[in-house]
Amino acid sequence: MKKLLIASVFILALFRTTSIAQDFIYQPVNPAFGGNPYNYSWLLSQASAQNDFKEETDPFGFLDDDPLSGFQDDLNAQVLNEISRQLYFNQFGEDGLAEGFYEFGSYEIDVSTTSEGMQIRIIDIQTGSETTVVIPFY
Repeated sequence: MKKLLIASVFILALFRTTSIAQDFIYQPVNPAFGGNPYNYSWLLSQASAQNDFKEETDPFGFLDDDPLSGFQDDLNAQVLNEISRQLYFNQFGEDGLAEGFYEFGSYEIDVSTTSEGMQIRIIDIQTGSETTVVIPFY
């Protein structure tokens, strides 16, 4: 028991002395948050090495997974094209556009001849926006 008492007194005496320490200052690693700018290339290389995401390199959609969906889109485009051709033929006739003022749905179309060529002014009645197209003479 005496040995235990002497050991505990000795241990308490050790902790009784003053300890020497310094201030702890946190500095982030990432240079975007105030860290060392030389860490940038290392962080970027580590992130690139861990990146499993592979971007698909098909900007024009040639690698369609489902050919039936492409067929359906083509068929819809052809049907809409035929309908628009029929509407155009019914509105303007065989000769196509002649000078004059036309109303087509919510659009007003003004066709006139200028020194630059045939000018077609299209006005959207609902929004008030206007588009002018000039078809030059050859």
